[in-house]
Amino acid sequence: MDPNGKCALVTGGASGLGEATVRRLIDHGAKAVIVDLNEENGQALADEYPEAAAFAQCNVTVAEEVEGAVESAVSRFGRIDILINCAGMGAAERTVGRESPHDLKRFKNTVAVNLFGTFDMIRQAAFRMAKNEPDEDGGRGVIVMTGSVAAFDGQIGQASYAAAKAGLVGMTLPIARDLSSLGIRICTICPGVFDTPLLAFVREDIRERLAQAVPFPKRLGRPDEFAQLVDQIIRNPYLNGEVIRLDGAIRMTPK
Repeated sequence: MDPNGKCALVTGGASGLGEATVRRLIDHGAKAVIVDLNEENGQALADEYPEAAAFAQCNVTVAEEVEGAVESAVSRFGRIDILINCAGMGAAERTVGRESPHDLKRFKNTVAVNLFGTFDMIRQAAFRMAKNEPDEDGGRGVIVMTGSVAAFDGQIGQASYAAAKAGLVGMTLPIARDLSSLGIRICTICPGVFDTPLLAFVREDIRERLAQAVPFPKRLGRPDEFAQLVDQIIRNPYLNGEVIRLDGAIRMTPK
């Protein structure tokens, strides 16, 4: 699918991987709806592209807000062709701490944002995509989920995060099969250590240690490198049901 002239819904689109994806897609002629909790950043990004972008504030764990974001995309641009799920959150807590066991509410919330919120956005956006006229291959839409290398190499304290991201990996193929009759493709990208706002508050020595753990190239990933892969998935009609690690060959240590 050529993104030129298409409408993309990007969750977590106000910063980091999502922002880079929004910018790249718009640069290639797409329209974008930036879905994020952060109204200030999301609206500021949309204001940079007044003809090509819109902002929809949304908590992906609230079904009514997810539906509202999907409807706002259809209302503004008439259709949805592409869904990029970048909304997510990290968490760090051992299964058993010194004073108490893992906080169950925090575990549930991490899974709700990363896994349930992603699936809710997929089901609602795909329902809209199914109404599109098919292209020459019968394609009606493309979906990308953002997993993590934690799905395979979860570190100490990452039980909730790794479980949520592994859930995305596990549902990639079933959803691809579910949506195949509708002409909608889906893939999952599993990034390694990327230079995003999440790492902006990490001490420089820790950032450098993370960079040096990458076999090659020995640096943090750049958000636009994630966006490049999104673009390639969108354009390649034979990429479907695939999980792709984007990590410079890193394999995370226990801690």
